[in-house]
This record gives sequence, C-alpha cells and structure tokens, in this order.
Amino acid sequence: MTTVTESSGRHAVRKPRQRGDRSPLASVSLHLTLIIASVIAVFPVLWVLLTSLKPAKYATTTDFFRETTFVNYTNLIKDTEFLSWFGNSVIIAGLSTVIGVFVSATTGYAVSRFRFPGKRGLMWTLLITQMFPVAVLIVPIYNIMSSIGLLNQPAGLVLTYLTISVPFCAWMMKGFFDTIPREIDESGQVDGLTPFGTFWRLILPLAKPGLAVTAFYSFITAWGEVAYASAFMVGDENLTLAGGLQKFVNQYGAQWGPMTAASVLIAIPAALVFLFAQRHLVTGMSAGAVKG
Repeated sequence: MTTVTESSGRHAVRKPRQRGDRSPLASVSLHLTLIIASVIAVFPVLWVLLTSLKPAKYATTTDFFRETTFVNYTNLIKDTEFLSWFGNSVIIAGLSTVIGVFVSATTGYAVSRFRFPGKRGLMWTLLITQMFPVAVLIVPIYNIMSSIGLLNQPAGLVLTYLTISVPFCAWMMKGFFDTIPREIDESGQVDGLTPFGTFWRLILPLAKPGLAVTAFYSFITAWGEVAYASAFMVGDENLTLAGGLQKFVNQYGAQWGPMTAASVLIAIPAALVFLFAQRHLVTGMSAGAVKG
C-alpha cells in the first residue's frame, strides 16, 4: 500500500518501509560488525603465515616483511621427518574417512529403516559415547591397543578415530535418512533390489550432503587430533603431523619458524577438503538435525 503526499503542488508517491528494510545506521553497524568479526577470524591465520616467512631472529617481533624468506619451509622438509609425518597423517586420515563414512552411513540407514532387537540400546550407546572426554578414554583404549598389538601402528589410530567419529556421524546420518521418503525403498523392493542394493543404488545418491558432512568430520577428527596420536605413536618416523609439531616445543623454548611453516602446510589439505565439501555442509547438517 502506498501513501500520497502533496509537495510543491505536485503529488509524490512515498513507499512505506518494508519489514526487511534496514535503516542506514543499522546497515553500517551490521557491516562494521561483520568486518570486525572477519578481522578477528583471519588475524591468527595471517599471523602464522607471516611468521613462517620470517627468519628466526625476527620470529617474535612484528617485523613481518623484513628479510622475507622461505628458509623455514626448506629446513622443515630437509632437516626433519615432516614428509614422513605428512604421509602417515594422509594414510590414517584417509582410511578413517573412508571407513568412517561407510560404517556411519550403513549404521544410520539400518537404524532409520529397520526394526531389530537392541535398536533403542544402540541409539543410546551412540549418544552416550559422545559424553566421555578424551582424557578419560586414553588409558583404557591404550590398554586395549596394547593387548592386541596395535600400539605404534596406523591401524590402531584408525580404530581409535573411528570410535570418535562413527557414533556422532551415525546419529547424524540416521536423522538425514529419516528425511528421505520410505517410498523410495519400497520402489527398490518392487524392482527386485536387496536392502543393501536399495541403500547403495537409490538412497546413497540422495544422501550426498550427509555423506559430505560425515567425510569432513571424520577427516578433521583424524587430521588434527593430538592426544591419541601422541600417546599411541612413538619414533619420529611413526608420528603424525599433530605429534610431530610437538618436536618444535620443549621446556627451553619453541622453534617458531619451523612450527609455523608446518602449521601452514598442515592447514592446506584441511582447507582443500573444506572447499570440496562446503556446498553440502549446511544442507547435510541441517537435514541431519531435523529428526533424531
């Protein structure tokens, strides 16, 4: 609805402010808040990046562009076991992601679609396991891994990370599968597909957002975890990236140059995985939260 006002003998049409319209002051305040939040978010990353490009004598100063050099990166690769740490992390994170996605998806689908004895207990188990802090679980998991000979083995870390990621991801995938109509399963049965065939050929293609969230969470859990990696792996050649970073810090000080250079290189794969999965993350997380 418009209002008509008379000004200087002519009629001017003035539109009332819509509900979503913002005043100039509100718009300026919003943009200023977003800018400040962006600066706060980017500042630590930028500081680490610039510190990695400084010589050791300027590591703790604000002389970011003085004698810029890549010596920290070259020394990191030549003088340490960084490449071994990187390879170990890639193997462990890759296996944890692939196995975690498969187990979480199949578990979530089974809980969402089928009735079986112990279903309620399984759901409670998936939920309760998320309540235990890492510090409480290190000792019992360490004893278990020791008894079956998986200490200082990549397989031991993979199993450990699965105990962290699978319960959460299976619960989330169950909620996501609940949003997919059951008529699709029924059409698959009419076409002669087995339950697994229906899951693999009909349901999984519709579950890409949920699978992307599961893959991202599983990868980040394995890629950046420190406590288990430090407790279960010994020897420079067996460490992951998280455990290797601790080599640059001791009771006498820290080697800021190599440590910041390693931090930058560690962040690159995580950023690439995020860029690959980002278009599915919001959809998958919101869909998985619809039903529990």
